[in-house]
Amino acid sequence: MTEPVKRPSINPLNALRRPAVAGCLNKVNGWNNWQFTAGSAVLGLALAAGAVLAAGPWDSGQRKAEQQWAAARDRTGGAHHEPAPPAAPAPAPSAPAVLAALGTRADKAAPDVPDTPDGAAAALRTTLDKLLDSSALGTVRTAVVIDTATGKRLYGKGADTAMTPASTVKIATAVAALSALGPDHRIATTVQASPDSSTLTLVGGGDPTLDKAALRELAGGTVRALRDRGVDSVRLRYDTSRYSGPARHPIGPNENIAPVSALMLDEGRLDRTDRGPAPRSGDPARDAARTFAGLLKDAGIGTGSAPTPGRAAATSRPVAKHLSVPLSALVERALTNSDNDIAEALARQTALAAGEPADFDGGRRAVTARLKKLHLPLAGANLADGSGLNRKDKVTAGLLAGLLARAAEPGRPELRPVLTGLPVAGFTGTLSNRYTSTSRGTGLIRAKTGTLTGVNTLAGTVVDARGRLLAFAFLASGTTSPAEAQSALDALATSLAVRTR
Repeated sequence: MTEPVKRPSINPLNALRRPAVAGCLNKVNGWNNWQFTAGSAVLGLALAAGAVLAAGPWDSGQRKAEQQWAAARDRTGGAHHEPAPPAAPAPAPSAPAVLAALGTRADKAAPDVPDTPDGAAAALRTTLDKLLDSSALGTVRTAVVIDTATGKRLYGKGADTAMTPASTVKIATAVAALSALGPDHRIATTVQASPDSSTLTLVGGGDPTLDKAALRELAGGTVRALRDRGVDSVRLRYDTSRYSGPARHPIGPNENIAPVSALMLDEGRLDRTDRGPAPRSGDPARDAARTFAGLLKDAGIGTGSAPTPGRAAATSRPVAKHLSVPLSALVERALTNSDNDIAEALARQTALAAGEPADFDGGRRAVTARLKKLHLPLAGANLADGSGLNRKDKVTAGLLAGLLARAAEPGRPELRPVLTGLPVAGFTGTLSNRYTSTSRGTGLIRAKTGTLTGVNTLAGTVVDARGRLLAFAFLASGTTSPAEAQSALDALATSLAVRTR
């Protein structure tokens, strides 16, 4: 069984604006979406890690202040990164702006007990030990909880045991892609024309979210360029050479993922959905090219026979270009909706940035190398794909929690979309139906889910009763009832949010 993806909003916060959700908010002491997201107003405490939601307006999943600060520090960038104004505000974390190096403390091989067994730590250990003992969590279960402001591991059980993560591996894919390319990176789809304009080539760059509106935009630019040269008929090719290796995921044809191609229309979906399982095209690139040919024809440019695969000649010139939404938005959509197609595209974009072949093996090497540069605990890790559909994926609870702690660092705003893209309990994405309006964790927990047959995982963030932003990872295998396992995982996360001082 693959991840049971529902149909949430593409924007992780869109659901909070719906009337139905507004009703739920009113039932819970009139909280607004900011309070649900941060959780601090609910608890009457200041958020210990303002790194997650620094003040300022949204821009593609990242706060303006964070983007400006990142630009000033020259940590990320790209052709579409707006320069910061002279008086751009810097993030203002309410906790110390220092996160202990994960390689020296939080992710270091350590006993499965807190370093300082004070009363609070003992209470946390007792609570989590009891909940982890649930038979619903199968035969093997592991857990890690990290205080993101200090990097201190507050709890660990089997922290260094490699487990199948299912879709929580998308967190690793997202961190690697943002670290390698920056949140403002956009994926280009182009149209190349031969010197005599007799042949056009639609060149895929790897944007899985390319849609008909984007192709219409490309067709319009192409037609204008051809008319300037008096051309009204062309041969059409399509180029998918940016990606290499097998297009089929090892799980084979599946409604959860299309063949991985550098050129595809609407993720290869054959219905009108934009998330969740759907019938998929067997050849997404060909379908995209045929749609493009039809749009050219509608605009008065004939293409004769059907489009054929092929590369543009070296002497060809670009006549039209479309850019995807920023990488930050792709990451958020991949995490909120558990979008397998986007996740695999993120892995391949990371491979391209590293000079690796854009295939499953190249993605594995590139993502692993990028996480190694971030000094994350990779012992036992095997990132066989970007989506988590492959059962050969292996990660530890220590790695997943460490990834989230890295994304919360005040000095790494480029990674913030990993946190803002996590589903909100009871409201968005794959957590929209797992918490009710009366659940104590509703609106307080943000977490990525993972589900395969016999595997259930949950990794995310929560603000505890002491005002600390905690990163957690809970992994279970050998489960027999997905519903019971999910409830047990949700109870673990909720216990972190409502535990008394």
